[in-house]
Amino acid sequence: MADDLLDHAAELLAAQRLTAEELRCLARRLSESLRDVKRVAESRGARLRG
Repeated sequence: MADDLLDHAAELLAAQRLTAEELRCLARRLSESLRDVKRVAESRGARLRG
């Protein structure tokens, strides 16, 4: 899913014709993905320490 989102983001940003709504939606999706990545990394880090 992250790869697809990054590809989609790259395409939208390359087009340089984003509406404000599209940019907000993209920012929300990227934030959600980053939050998921952070949660997984913290979980794995906790398991390695424990």
